[in-house]
Amino acid sequence: MSSILRLEDRRILREATAPVEAPAPAASAERVVPLPFPPPQPDLLKLLDDPEARVRRRAALALGRVGLPEAVTGLSQLLATDPEAEVRQMAAFALGLIGDRTAVDALRSALADMSPIVQGRAAEALGLIGDEGSATAIGEMIAAHARAGVLTSNGPDDLTYPLTPPVEATRLGLYALVRVKGYDALARAVLDDKGQPLVRWWPVAYALQRLGDKRAIPALRTLAETETTYTRAFAIQGLGELGDQNATAIVIPLISSAPSNPMIGVEAMRTAGRLRASKAGPLLAQLAFRADVSPMLRAEAVQALGATGAGDAQEALLDLVSDKSPLVRAAVIAALARLEPDTFITVLSSLEPDSQWNVRAALATVLGTLPRDAAARPLEAMLSDSDLRVIPAVLSSLTKIRAPNAESILLERLKHDDAVVRMTAATNLGELMPAGAEEALIAAYKFGQRDASYGARAAALAALSKYGAPAATDTLKAALMDKDWALRIRAAELLKSLDPSAEVADAIRPAPNQRPAPPPYDDQRLIAPTVSPHVYIDTDKGAIEIEMKVIDAPQTADNFMTLARKGFFEGVAFHRVVPNFVVQAGDPRGDGEGGPGYTIRDEINQEPYLRGTVGMALDWRDTGGSQFFITHSPHPHLDARYTVFGHVVSGMDVVDHLEQGDLIRRVRVWDGVQATR
Repeated sequence: MSSILRLEDRRILREATAPVEAPAPAASAERVVPLPFPPPQPDLLKLLDDPEARVRRRAALALGRVGLPEAVTGLSQLLATDPEAEVRQMAAFALGLIGDRTAVDALRSALADMSPIVQGRAAEALGLIGDEGSATAIGEMIAAHARAGVLTSNGPDDLTYPLTPPVEATRLGLYALVRVKGYDALARAVLDDKGQPLVRWWPVAYALQRLGDKRAIPALRTLAETETTYTRAFAIQGLGELGDQNATAIVIPLISSAPSNPMIGVEAMRTAGRLRASKAGPLLAQLAFRADVSPMLRAEAVQALGATGAGDAQEALLDLVSDKSPLVRAAVIAALARLEPDTFITVLSSLEPDSQWNVRAALATVLGTLPRDAAARPLEAMLSDSDLRVIPAVLSSLTKIRAPNAESILLERLKHDDAVVRMTAATNLGELMPAGAEEALIAAYKFGQRDASYGARAAALAALSKYGAPAATDTLKAALMDKDWALRIRAAELLKSLDPSAEVADAIRPAPNQRPAPPPYDDQRLIAPTVSPHVYIDTDKGAIEIEMKVIDAPQTADNFMTLARKGFFEGVAFHRVVPNFVVQAGDPRGDGEGGPGYTIRDEINQEPYLRGTVGMALDWRDTGGSQFFITHSPHPHLDARYTVFGHVVSGMDVVDHLEQGDLIRRVRVWDGVQATR
C-alpha cells in the first residue's frame, strides 16, 4: 500500500530499475558469495495480478489517478475477468479517469456485467470519456433497472449514499447520459409516452435540466410544481436556462419563499431574471430591501431585478447604492449598468469610491461591459487603487474594451511584484496579442520562477503559446521540468497543442513534491488509518464539524489537517459564497487566487457531491493546495472532477448562513486521541 501511494503521488506506473553492476572477478583462492536476489521494483500494472483483492482494487485506482494510457489494457482485462465486483467496478472507474477512448469497447461490455455497480461505474466512465456513441447502451441499462422498479424504490429528495446497487447504477447512468449528451436515451428511460417523468427523483430532474434540450420542458414544468426541494430546484433552473416563458407563472410565486427555503427561492429569482419576467419586479424589490433577509439573498434579488428590466427597477436600485452590505452594493452596481448603461457613468460620478476593495473590483468588471469612450478614463484612474486585489479586474476590463493604451499598460504590469497582477497581465496580453510581446512573456515566465505559486508562470506560457510554436516551444520544453507539477501539466498540454507528436508524458515525470515536510508514504495514518479524524471549523456563524475521508483521500485530508494545526486558516475569509451551490475558503489573499505556496495531487474518488460534501478547489487538475469548498446541495457535475476529502456531519445550518467575508476563527482537529488548536 505504501508503494502504491508513492507511485500514485509521483504520477508514475513503476519505479525506475537501477542497473545491477556485475561483481568484480574473484581471486581463485576467494570463496564466491552469491548475491541476494533483488526485490522486485514496485509496478502498479503488476499489482493488478496481486492475490489480494484489496491490493488489486487500490492499484486500479492509483492507475486511474496516474492517468497514463499505458494502463488501459491491464485495466480493461481486470474489468472483464476479475472475480470480485469491487475490483471490476474500480477498474471501470479508473478507465474513466484516464479518459482514453481505447477503453470504450471494454466499458460498453461491462454495461452488461452481472453486478449492477459495475454497470453503473462503466456508464460513469463512458460519460467521463465523453463517448456519445454509448448513449443508447447506457439508456438501455437504465431502462432495464427502471422496468424492475428501481426508480420508485426511493424518495424524490433522498440523499442517502450509497443506495442499493441497482439504484446506484441508475444514478450513475443518468449522470453519464448528461456527459454524453444522450437526451433521446434519457427520455426513453425516464419519460412516458406523453413526455412526462415516470418519477420525481432528483437525479432525473438534474439530468433533464443539465442536458438543455427544449423537449424536456413539459417534464421540467411538472417537476417544478412538485412539493420537493432538490427535484424542484433543478427543474426551475432548467426552465430558466431553456427560456420557457410559460414558467413565469410557476416561479414568480416562489420568490417570496427565499428566506425560508433558499434553494427554491434562489432558483426562482434566477429564473425570473433569465426570463426577464418584469412582473417579478415588485417581489424582487421587496426582498432586496428586507432588513431581516441575508445579504446573499438580497444580492440575488438585486441581480434578478436588474435582469428583469422592470420599468421602475432603476429607481428602486438607486436607493440601495449606499446599502451597508458590500455584497448588495456590488450587485446594485452591476444591475444599474445593465439597466441603464447610457446613464451609468453619470450615476457613478455622484458616488464616492467604495470603502471595500471587492466592491471596487466589481465596479471595474462592470466598466468592462460599457462602451470604450465611457469606460476607459474611469478604469485608468482605478489603476492606482491602494488594494492590489482590484488591479486584475481593471486590467481585464481595459482589455475587454480594447482601451487605446491597454497593451502598454499590460506590458508594464507584466513586471509587477504581485504575482496575480502579473498573471492577469499575461492572460490579457494573450487576448490582445500585440506584436513583439513574445520576449516580454518569456521574461515573465523566467521572472515568475521566484514565485511560490504557479499562476503567473502558467499565464505567461499560455499567452506565449498563442504566438505559435517557433516563439513558444523552447520555453515550454524548459517548463516541462518546472518546480511545480501543476505547471508541468499545463506546459505539456500547451506543447501538445502546438505539436501533437511531442512526447511529454515521460518528460514531466516523476512529479516533484513541494509540500513542506510531507509524511512518509508508509505512515500508518495514510495507508492504514485506525480512526476517521474530525475537524471543527469555528466561524463567525458557528461551528462546522467535518468527518475527514482519510481512506478515499489520505494525502488531501492530511494536508488539510496539517495546515489547520499550523493555524493557516485562522482569520481567513469565506471569499466565495454562491447560494444553492458552494461556500469556499482557504485563500489567505481573499480574492480566490491565494494558497499555501505549493500544490498537491488530486485524489479523485467515488464519493458523490451531495449536500455537505467537502471538496478541494482547483484551477486545473492537480492544482489543489488550501482552498476548499462545501456544497449546499447535490452537484453531480463535480463528481470525479474534484477531490472529495470530507463531509459535514454537524453544522450544515451554519454553512447555510455563511456569507461572503465571514471569517474562520480557528480549525480544531480531533485525531481520535485529542483535539489540537
